Amino acid sequence: MKKIILSATTVVALVLGSCNNPQPSNNQSTETVSTETTSISAPETFEYQVAPESVVEWEGTKPAGKHHGTVNATEGGLNVENGTLTAGEFVLDMNSISVLDLEAGKGKETLEAHLKGTDPEKVDHFFNVKEFPTATFSVKTFDGKNLVGNLTVKGKTKEISFPAHISISEHEVSITSEPFKINRVDFGVNYGSKSVFDDLKDKFIDDEITLVVKAKATK
Repeated sequence: MKKIILSATTVVALVLGSCNNPQPSNNQSTETVSTETTSISAPETFEYQVAPESVVEWEGTKPAGKHHGTVNATEGGLNVENGTLTAGEFVLDMNSISVLDLEAGKGKETLEAHLKGTDPEKVDHFFNVKEFPTATFSVKTFDGKNLVGNLTVKGKTKEISFPAHISISEHEVSITSEPFKINRVDFGVNYGSKSVFDDLKDKFIDDEITLVVKAKATK
């Protein structure tokens, strides 16, 4: 089986993480693949389907500490032609938001409910999964180093770019990004943001969230 390795940037993202704060007042042969920027669209069907182990890792921070976890990519896929990524879309299941640094019964369920908005008193603090059950990353272009695409969270879409490594074989495309940051306020995730609310003092949550994509798509 012939394996093609490319340094390209790819895919998915999203999801953000945060903390539970009070509501603010206000070995096979390889070949070189062209790095020329290529426009990419999302078709109705994909040659490679998203594998169930695909995740986006997140880390959110505040003055008092930080939390980290994952969110699963459950739908979408990639198309490849002559060793070049020609289409891509990843759908994130926002109900799968998981907090990994807290134990069950010791705050894990409470923070996950806060992030998802399943706590009836905190529905829209973060992601409001009842109204917005998914987030989507649609690939637009890549230049051999950076992947550009549209990230949609809570109905808001913003173009983002991040570096990653893509390995393409006959039956699998694997994607691992370098850590990159997005601003949650761009997507209407405003809870505890000192750029949105006044008088938070040290009770704010940082606007920037760090993400790492670890995804696979298979035939």
